[in-house]
Amino acid sequence: MKTWVARSGSYAVVAMLAAAALRFTPAVDAPAPGRLLVEPPSPAVQALIQHTDTLARGETIVGVLSRSGVSEVIAREALAAAKMLDPRKVPAGMPITFSSTAQDSVPSEIVFHLAVDHLVKLTRTNGVWVGDEQRLPWTTDTLTVAGRISSTLYEALDSAAANVLPGAARAELAWTLADIYEYRIDMSRDLQVGDEFRMVVERERGPNGAVRVGNILAASFTNDGSTVEAVRFHSSSVGGDYFDADGKSLRASFLRAPLSFRRISSVFGMRRHPILGIVRGHMGTDYAANAGTPVRAVGDATVIFAGRKGGYGNMVILRHRNGYITRHGHLRGFAKGIRAGKHVAIGETIGYVGTTGLSTGPHLHFEVIVNGVQKDPRVALRVKGGDPIPGGERRRFLAQRDEMVALLDRTPDVQQLALR
Repeated sequence: MKTWVARSGSYAVVAMLAAAALRFTPAVDAPAPGRLLVEPPSPAVQALIQHTDTLARGETIVGVLSRSGVSEVIAREALAAAKMLDPRKVPAGMPITFSSTAQDSVPSEIVFHLAVDHLVKLTRTNGVWVGDEQRLPWTTDTLTVAGRISSTLYEALDSAAANVLPGAARAELAWTLADIYEYRIDMSRDLQVGDEFRMVVERERGPNGAVRVGNILAASFTNDGSTVEAVRFHSSSVGGDYFDADGKSLRASFLRAPLSFRRISSVFGMRRHPILGIVRGHMGTDYAANAGTPVRAVGDATVIFAGRKGGYGNMVILRHRNGYITRHGHLRGFAKGIRAGKHVAIGETIGYVGTTGLSTGPHLHFEVIVNGVQKDPRVALRVKGGDPIPGGERRRFLAQRDEMVALLDRTPDVQQLALR
């Protein structure tokens, strides 16, 4: 009985405390149906709506902004803040990105993509536009690429570097390699199945995943059983960017071909003439190329003829040193100033590929005459090397050569055979 009375007293005290707590606790409104107890986002964190437009050829920047809903007045206010942007020099096709909130019809940000690594950003805050120019960083690493020729240099490199470089970069790398060896190897006609190449090349990675090739630091090319190494080296007294293993510049007195983008349609020797239908000596080489492709002098020379010459059509004849003469036929026209007596430098444009005279399509007919005798250009223009590195620079060259050769010998990042 006493226990029960004691418990009753305890319960009464608890009840009184609970009643007091309820009495002095503020009431909380019950949420209405469908209402969430979440604070709305502040304007500063509202999601941005983005869209991108491009500048058409001949179009003004104000025109693009107007197409995206920006009035001319606001567009000019925004461009006034972009003092680093010259509207007259922006490239056609330039992407322009607009960012705005759903509640604001005027963009809060406009970005001009001048290049993959060059932006001009306009930001609007409280109605005021501020411009900012940004140069986005690139990172550089090196690749060792190796391959074997089964058809063309381009196809070999396209296969060998497929996993590490995009298509445009692979094409650029092929032509860069051809340019390095253009004094030693004509990549259009000297290549043979089984020829091999290796190179150490810089790969640059930019923002948004862009990839481009940088310098070829060293290369090795085996053509017809003969290997020529090329090491990138700066000499204060010898011309050219690349030197062979003996320290001789790869820049020689003659280029191996008169076209920088080259594809052979006929080779030196006997053939059936495509128009006359008879077999006769074809004393030169035909380079098939698009009409208008620049034709260059293969060496320093003097123009001795520029005009029309029978079945050759428009022709330029050059006299070089050491009894060499080169002839260039079927030209569409001549470069400015090309006339008899003019001096031209190696690599200088002298005319443009055409189809004048006895010709079935655009191509360049190219001949080499040595001491009055027509020679196979493939043999006549073969030069072993240019000027050597002077003694004062040789130690530095040898150290750099050994370092580059070691990189060439490392396991390639990719190595595949190019298939036909």
